[in-house]
Amino acid sequence: MKLMRAMFAACLFLAAAFACAGGSKEPETQSKVYLFATDTTFAPFEFEDISGNFVGIDIDMLAAIAEDQGFSYELQVLGFNAAVQSLEAGQSDAVIAGMSITPERELKFDFSDPYFDSGVVMGIAENNTSITSYADLAGQQVAVKTGTEGAAFAESIMDVYGFTLVYFDDSASMYNEVRIGNSAACFEDYPVLGYGISQGIGLKIVTEKERGASYGIAVNKGLNAELLEMINKGLANIKANGTYQKILDTYITE
Repeated sequence: MKLMRAMFAACLFLAAAFACAGGSKEPETQSKVYLFATDTTFAPFEFEDISGNFVGIDIDMLAAIAEDQGFSYELQVLGFNAAVQSLEAGQSDAVIAGMSITPERELKFDFSDPYFDSGVVMGIAENNTSITSYADLAGQQVAVKTGTEGAAFAESIMDVYGFTLVYFDDSASMYNEVRIGNSAACFEDYPVLGYGISQGIGLKIVTEKERGASYGIAVNKGLNAELLEMINKGLANIKANGTYQKILDTYITE
């Protein structure tokens, strides 16, 4: 009987010990918060409205994807070039900034499924009647935004048409450069320039849209596969349930 009592007591002690060990482990209540770097002025994809809220197609789309997939995120509003540099340095988890999927960028980044097909157009001051084509840019200065598809296109034709380039970090500064006459023209993605013109930026489009790349959300090459999978699943879901089209219709009028 003494032996049985001793064994029973030992079992109770071990059970209590295991219970305490299990009870002391706190459940993980905080999930990872992903950092999404974005541009400052790239309306209608990301911009600040009159109330000071950061809005746009990319911003609303990210919110819808995150809600669909149940992940948390914070925005880092840095400007396009700085956003890309932040991702390269590992200071951000992703970039969502109307970022064109190009072969050069695919060497550094993994992209989500495409979500918007863009293209480049040339803008000039709305009162300018002397420029109607690329040939009219000979001997003049043209404004572009650093690291964008518009800049890449301008760089590809500048020697052919004999113009020089000046670079800016945001669209607003680039537009102002053209409006006040310091530069003859600028090159920009057509939905962005078109939206700006509808908001009275003082420019007009004088060329047909050049065939452009599609936009995607970028993560560093070989990293954040789980995040990329959630983005793609969420994007597919909001396209299927009509949320994505509602977001487009909010900012782009055909």
